[in-house]
Amino acid sequence: MHKPSALLSAFFALTILAAFSNAQTPSASDSARERVSFNAGWRFVREDPPNVGKSLNYERVKPWLLPCGDDLLNMSPPAALRLPPPAPNPAHLYGRAIDYTTSKFNDSAWRALDLPHDWGIEGPFYQELTGKTAKLPWFGVAWYRKTFDLPATDAGRRIYLELDGAMSYSMVWINGQFAGGWPYGYSSWRVDLTPHIKPGAKNVIAIRLDNPREASRWYPGGGIYRNTWLLKTAPVAIAQWGVFVTTPRVTATSAIVDVAVTLDNKTDARAETKLTTRLYAADANGAPSGSAIATAQPAALNAPALNQAWISQTFTLENPRLWSLGERNRYVAETEITQGGKVIDRVLTPFGIRSIEHTTEGFFLNGKRVPIRGVCMHHDLGALGSALNLRALERQIEILQSFGTNAIRTSHNPPAPELLELCDRMGMLVQVEAFDAWAIGKVRDDYSRLFPDWAEKDLRAMVRRDRNHPSVIQWSIGNEIREQAAPGGWKTAAHLAGVIREEDRTRPVAAGFNVIQSAYNGMMTAVDIVGYNYKPREYAKVRATHPHLLLLGAETASTISTRGVYVFPVSDNKADGLDRQNFQMSSYDLYAPRWATTPDDEWRSHDEVPGVMGEFVWTGFDYLGEPTPYNSDTTNLLNFAGAADRARMEKEMNALDKKRVPSRSSYFGIVDLAGFPKDRYYLYQSHWMPDKPMAHILPHWNWPERIGQVTPVHVYTSGDEAELFLNGKSLGRKKRGQYEYRFRWNDVVYAPGELKVVTYKNGKPWAETTTLTTGGAEKLLLAADRREIRADGRDLSFITVTVADKNGRQVPRSMNKINFSITGPGEIVAVDNGDPTSHAPFQASEREAFNGLALVIVRAKPGATGSFTLRAESETLAPAEIAISANQESRE
Repeated sequence: MHKPSALLSAFFALTILAAFSNAQTPSASDSARERVSFNAGWRFVREDPPNVGKSLNYERVKPWLLPCGDDLLNMSPPAALRLPPPAPNPAHLYGRAIDYTTSKFNDSAWRALDLPHDWGIEGPFYQELTGKTAKLPWFGVAWYRKTFDLPATDAGRRIYLELDGAMSYSMVWINGQFAGGWPYGYSSWRVDLTPHIKPGAKNVIAIRLDNPREASRWYPGGGIYRNTWLLKTAPVAIAQWGVFVTTPRVTATSAIVDVAVTLDNKTDARAETKLTTRLYAADANGAPSGSAIATAQPAALNAPALNQAWISQTFTLENPRLWSLGERNRYVAETEITQGGKVIDRVLTPFGIRSIEHTTEGFFLNGKRVPIRGVCMHHDLGALGSALNLRALERQIEILQSFGTNAIRTSHNPPAPELLELCDRMGMLVQVEAFDAWAIGKVRDDYSRLFPDWAEKDLRAMVRRDRNHPSVIQWSIGNEIREQAAPGGWKTAAHLAGVIREEDRTRPVAAGFNVIQSAYNGMMTAVDIVGYNYKPREYAKVRATHPHLLLLGAETASTISTRGVYVFPVSDNKADGLDRQNFQMSSYDLYAPRWATTPDDEWRSHDEVPGVMGEFVWTGFDYLGEPTPYNSDTTNLLNFAGAADRARMEKEMNALDKKRVPSRSSYFGIVDLAGFPKDRYYLYQSHWMPDKPMAHILPHWNWPERIGQVTPVHVYTSGDEAELFLNGKSLGRKKRGQYEYRFRWNDVVYAPGELKVVTYKNGKPWAETTTLTTGGAEKLLLAADRREIRADGRDLSFITVTVADKNGRQVPRSMNKINFSITGPGEIVAVDNGDPTSHAPFQASEREAFNGLALVIVRAKPGATGSFTLRAESETLAPAEIAISANQESRE
């Protein structure tokens, strides 16, 4: 039986969840701080009430939103610049209060749900929508309402609503009064409910979201898609993200730990307090373990009325336990505020002790060179959409690590805070990225609409929230921003880099550049790391002319493929490999858009210029949206081809129905949308895990229509020699040459039977594998990633469905329709198969297999314990069942 991982179990303790934002709720009763999940018991409806019209568009309500987050700025803008001046409620825009915001409104007809929630993933898919954003209805207006009791004992406390992410242009009302909001859908933020909340009574929160239809280049999701919290503090308390732990000197024998604390005084009188900081070793859950290992002397921390105060306390730790990719040791800083001898606030902040260096020789962690073997990841979770789920995130990281990934770039936006907590615990490096656009946009309503007013707030919020994570090693200020080639664009880059450096001097600033001139027009002096997107041949040139620059493959490869699809004849022309009839891509891993490369091209440049720190591959997983080369407009195929191929491809495209391009998810992933490995998974594993004995053969060997025809065979292996056999006959032994990363037998003539490869390393046997021609599809097989889950309605089991022959071997071209049912206290959350052209709903009890595989995601019904059974059935195939055990959730 597979038990829930310790990582996942830790997350379900609310006290640990609260620690993600430096606001963990202490168990001691003498603390005034309380942070509780606010996800349960919401009501939801699409569209505005009929009488509102367009009165709530962003430009009209911006004067009321702009003051939100001013406390993040070094100098808040004067009120005189906010015209018209803010009012308690922007009701005058249409003459009366909005019905949905008032306590009297009856929302019983609205849909009841818990957060996080993504309305877009519920579909349906619309063929007429663009594939760039997945053909899903994520755009538009929606409202969320929640009625809750606030105890009378909360009188005198400050009450905040905290949102880790809501898509987008959020506006919040409490008891009919406007409280604030935040437009950027990827930022974490909070609003102060105190002026209008009613202790000892029922209260109503209403939140309006508005996703412009042309706001994204990929699927962003819709809804309050990350966690929400209700925070209660004393009027004098540690500020939001107000604890910053740094380790300015780290050796194997000692470390200096500096804990900086910002105090927030919301009263109209001077607050005289004392700060005491204690350091603890952290347990596996990131909570204090045992007695304090160091305690600072209490220090006076006095804050003026309606202002802040700042202080730091410094420690020297002997023989520190360092955080690394293999040893994820952490500590906890407990910062305690007392006033008049009474504890008025306490915050627990997990942190790690490690040193990082970015040099022209590479990236170093704790003095050891670590090549960055990273991937870019969008924030959606495949069939689950953008709604945060901890187990789904954990599973993604497990899969990434299984082929050697050690880093993630959060392209192209701040991530969920839980992702960084997972990376701390599981040993992953992270580049946290802020923006996909600055003032010059890429689509009509993207971040360029917000940049002048919100960029500094969003950037400071990102850094303050995430700077205590040892996994975070770099900050990125932007991806392929249009200002690269604009006059004075470097000044904007310098400003943004300066904002980050004001908040955190311990990590370098990077950006993803796709314009070669960016290295020479001032951009390179604005950032610390020159991150190149798809420019591997530039590394040597820049190193020769600017040997001091730090170089990184910020976005690499963009090789495209469909799991289990192979197109013949096989060509080395990267514009080939398109299965235009079925809108798929060949999995020979030789094909990429004209601006992109194969993994082999990128690796060669790294070997030629060894000081490059590493790469972030586009992408780790397939994701919703951006189905290059089959975006909704088939003219995108022209961009896929080079100039020599365009005339031929244009002629072919004229024969296509340009309105019927079905693709809705990407082909870039090393694994597909369902998390199933593509062939490229093994190519990266062979290169990124050189000490792991492994070998992989492609393609599959079920080609009855190709008997007697040339069918090239490729082998991916971490060995340096390989010999291929077809039905026991050697087809030759090959030795890896310089800058060769795969073995190829291009003249193999197909005959059914057995392909076998035997590999060697340093002259000794290393690994071997076989690929067989299978029998026909005869049965279904089920395999769960975890057979035991928590009975909380959130924990998940991911069940792989395999269409197999009588010997249990996957039949690689099978597309059987499969029906699913559950008996017992469980339910199906979503289904998938990794097919980027499928328009079947993810929320269903049936799915066609795609090239022999399908996925079912299940959970226990909330609070229901015991075993439940998933059954899979398909005509002509023997059915299969699997039992999942659900255990009662423990609360710490």
